[in-house]
Amino acid sequence: MPASSRRLRLTGGVRPQMWIAGLLLLCGYVSTTFHLDERLFFSLSTALHESRLSERSLWLPEYRVRTEAAPVAGVANNLSGLTYDGQRDQLWAVVNNPEELLALDTDGRLLARYRLEGFSDVEGVTYLGDDLLVIAEERSQTLVIVPLPTADGPLRRADYQAISLGLHAPDNSGFEGVGYDRAGDRLFVVKEHSPRKLYEIQGLKRSLGGTMALKVIDREAWIEDKDMASDLASVHFDERTGHLVLLSDEAKMMLELDGKGRMVSFRSLWSGFAGLERSVPQAEGMTFDARGNLYLVSEPNLFYAFDRD
Repeated sequence: MPASSRRLRLTGGVRPQMWIAGLLLLCGYVSTTFHLDERLFFSLSTALHESRLSERSLWLPEYRVRTEAAPVAGVANNLSGLTYDGQRDQLWAVVNNPEELLALDTDGRLLARYRLEGFSDVEGVTYLGDDLLVIAEERSQTLVIVPLPTADGPLRRADYQAISLGLHAPDNSGFEGVGYDRAGDRLFVVKEHSPRKLYEIQGLKRSLGGTMALKVIDREAWIEDKDMASDLASVHFDERTGHLVLLSDEAKMMLELDGKGRMVSFRSLWSGFAGLERSVPQAEGMTFDARGNLYLVSEPNLFYAFDRD
């Protein structure tokens, strides 16, 4: 047999093995990047206790999309944090560049908008009750306490109290989301990445009343083993269960933690999960209402609503 023919046969025999090796490497990369092994392990480990856990938690696997990727009218880009206002049964959202505060109904329709004058790099917002909001400025790691607007016109940062924590270098991976526990007067703050951080700030409203009672707790232990959430884009405190929900944009998922930081459930935001036709492109903010309905916003200007099935 000519040498050229032998070389062709040898090459043809090796080629399937190379394909298999390449496929295995690709599968390993995807599994590692998206932590599929962790997701599978947690799903299997909680399957036997699903009925008990679902009764005592939000149980994110049961949420299904009702409104998918609806553009918010009048917003072109940079839609960010989101919070629910139970006193008005509406939502508040922020836009980063140009900085704005938006009032939305629970179907994502724009009710009102207010220019945030003097604010910079706003990313998160949460409702404190008593007609007060906290707006987070990412780079400066500042929390601005803003009374709800009662008239048209801009909201001027210089008019409001603010707390600058300065826990990290002032860059574009600072405070990304905030959530509030009204009963316990605890504000939860997430830092996006490099590194991911979760802080609990106690005594915020008491301090606004003149009694200095601030205490900052680093909840690193609650997230250090949650590697499948590779970044943290938003946080919500659920008053009905006492649980925290964390949103990860990169991993396209939400995690539910109990009051001691243990994971209870998670919900993937990929195409095909939760009834989604397409993956959520860049999840930025999420919140739940008093009935347990879930609302989520994604850049550039997309609104989502989910019901528990």
